[in-house]
Amino acid sequence: MKRLSSIIVLVLMITSTGCRTKQKPSGQGTDGVKFAGSMVDFAPYEANPVFQGTDAETWDKQIRERGYILVEDGVYKMWYTGYTEDSETKYLGYATSDDGINWSRYSGNPVFSEKWTEDMFVIKDEGIYHMYAEGTHDIAHLLISTDGVNWEEQGDLVILDTSGESIPPPYGTPVVWIEHGKWYLFYERNDLGIWLATSEDKKTWTNVQDEPVIKMGPEAYDEGAVAANQVLKHEGKYYLYYHGSSNPDWADPNANALWTSNVAVSTDLVNWEKYPENPIVEGDHSSPILVFDGEKNRLYTMHDKVWLYFSE
Repeated sequence: MKRLSSIIVLVLMITSTGCRTKQKPSGQGTDGVKFAGSMVDFAPYEANPVFQGTDAETWDKQIRERGYILVEDGVYKMWYTGYTEDSETKYLGYATSDDGINWSRYSGNPVFSEKWTEDMFVIKDEGIYHMYAEGTHDIAHLLISTDGVNWEEQGDLVILDTSGESIPPPYGTPVVWIEHGKWYLFYERNDLGIWLATSEDKKTWTNVQDEPVIKMGPEAYDEGAVAANQVLKHEGKYYLYYHGSSNPDWADPNANALWTSNVAVSTDLVNWEKYPENPIVEGDHSSPILVFDGEKNRLYTMHDKVWLYFSE
C-alpha cells in the first residue's frame, strides 16, 4: 500500500507540474513588472479592416499613419489623415460610429486643410479638444476645437533640451498625457527613440532628460525605429503603446518596411519595461490605439488600414 500510495503521489505531482507548464505566460517583465492581460492580449475582429481609404477619386483615397479614436457618450469618434498620390498636403478627416465597427465619414470632410496634418493625437481638457499632430517635415503643431470638427491652428511646438536650448526639428508623432494638472509630451526624432518633455503653456516643451525614455531594440521587432502612440494608466501603472520597425531604412519607399504594434509599462513615465512578448498583434499593423467600449478593451491599429482587436 505504501508503494502504491507513493506512486499515486508521484503521478499527481508530475501531472500537476505538467499542467503548470502549459499555462499561458503571465506577462512577467525582466524586472518583475506584471503586464495586465486586458492590456496586452488581443484577438482580431473577423471582418477586418473596419475602415480604410475610399480607393476612389476622393481626397481620402488612401489613409496613413496614426489616426485617433475617442468614445464619448456612446459615440466613437475617429480623426484620420487622407491623401491621394498627387496631393502634397495631408488633410484631416473625421468619422463617427455607434459600434466602433461601421463608420460614417463626416459630410464636410476634410475638416482641416490649411496645413499638413497627420499622425494626430487628440485629448480633451476642460471641454476643449487638443490635437497634436505632425506637420510638414515632421514638425509637430497644435490645433484646438470645441466640437471636434472645427479646428483652429495654434502653431508649431518648440522643444527645449534640459539646459533650455532649442532642439532643432524634426520632432513628430506627439503623444500627450495630463496628470495632476501637469502636461507631458512623448515625441520621436526620426523614429530613433521616444523622448519625454513637459510644458506650462502646451506649446513650448522642455525635456525631462536628454536621452530617450524608450530606445530602439535590442529585439529585432523595433531595432530600426520606434514612435509612441498613446499612454494610459491601469492599476497604478502606465502603459505606452508604440509602433516599431526592424528596418532602419523604413523611410525609403522601396524598403518595404514592416511595422509592429507594441507596449511598454512604467511606474514613473521615465523608466519603461517593454512587454517581453511584443509585438502584441501579428502582421504589418501599427499605430495602436486602445479604447474601452464599456465592457472590455479594444485595440485599433491605424496604419494603413484600421484593424480592430478585442481583448481576450
